[in-house]
Amino acid sequence: MTQAAPGYTGDATGEHMVRAAMTQRNAKLVFWGVRGSTPTIERNTWRYGGNTPCLELTAPDGSRFILDCGTGLRMLGNSLRQAAHGQDAEPGRETIEAHILVTHYHWDHIQGIPFFHPFFESRNRFHFYSFQSKVLGPNSLRQVLEAQLSSPYFPVDLSTMSAARSFREVGGGETWEVRSTRITTAWLNHPQGCLGYRLDTAMGSVVYATDNEPGVAETDRNLLGLARGADVLIYDAQYSPEQLASTRKGWGHSSWLEGVRIAREAKVANLVLFHHDPDSSSTVVDGFLSAARQEFPATWAAMEGMAMHLSERGVDVVLPGSRLGQRRRLRLGATVSGTNEDGGTFQERATVRDLSLQGAYLCLGNRPRLQSELTVEMDAAGQEGRPGALSLRALVVHCEPGGEKDHNGVGVVFIEDGEAESAQM
Repeated sequence: MTQAAPGYTGDATGEHMVRAAMTQRNAKLVFWGVRGSTPTIERNTWRYGGNTPCLELTAPDGSRFILDCGTGLRMLGNSLRQAAHGQDAEPGRETIEAHILVTHYHWDHIQGIPFFHPFFESRNRFHFYSFQSKVLGPNSLRQVLEAQLSSPYFPVDLSTMSAARSFREVGGGETWEVRSTRITTAWLNHPQGCLGYRLDTAMGSVVYATDNEPGVAETDRNLLGLARGADVLIYDAQYSPEQLASTRKGWGHSSWLEGVRIAREAKVANLVLFHHDPDSSSTVVDGFLSAARQEFPATWAAMEGMAMHLSERGVDVVLPGSRLGQRRRLRLGATVSGTNEDGGTFQERATVRDLSLQGAYLCLGNRPRLQSELTVEMDAAGQEGRPGALSLRALVVHCEPGGEKDHNGVGVVFIEDGEAESAQM
């Protein structure tokens, strides 16, 4: 059964409604929080990010969906306010409206609620969806929201949250529409319950299936049906296959290997490994990604700031560049080896066009794959002035046609060897 979402008219209430565009040629998915269980601040987790789950999907018709409310929600709120009000972020006439799909009520999926500034502006409107908890009973989602802003857990009470809010309790197997986007739910296997969501837009489909442990026939069938033919499957890959089979069995999470199995069987186009363990360094996530790509090449590891654009051409992925350090423009010779977009290996002489302590911009004849590892051996003076080489490992975060004919501009961030010291498999 298909029906319109309650509390949503489908029309903007004024010309100042904040949307990506009333009509656009793609759907845009942005990752604001990708870590599971608890936020992390350790340096060896920075490359992928330490905020807990929060995603934003903007449909081609401009409708905005927020998937979960972890600590990444705070950064999304700041971004929305800046877009609506300008640099001063002072309330104006613009309205922010979104549909918020909550998978379940564990802390890492709701702890960003008190820090989402748009909730505290009366012009804004939000529509919440999740299931009725067996523990909390009716109005579970409303209770959870109120508890996040109650004494003694928070100094500001719910009365300050002035944005208009509506709540809808949904269960597994339901379908409804918000304008031209169809939302479908399915029960997943996680302690105290969890919903998976599928969003079918005019430009493609996204399945969000975090916090799921395989091995229960009914929920395994649910997930397979939900993911069938999706353009993007975002899947829980918190643990290694070895952990999932031993010390983490029964904890309600999954592994990259299970993600690959589902992606193959459901014939999805792209698999995104998600809900990274707080004790997994960036090097550990690199290892999961590398192993998954051996089995299912169209695999990505979720990274804060990563965007996926769904269009008639397929899915384009944009990764965030290095946010730290001042770059210096130069021309430095280097030997670069890595993996092409087609999966083949290459080695070539290249030019380093600018450089910082965190990354570099390379001019390459080959087109390396995003999120693949390169070895960059830069020419350098050795001892007593003899020629030498500085060898660095790097992760590809950007690739576009370069200024030179038949060359590509490739942005990389360097992988610190120290990341591996505290890696836990």
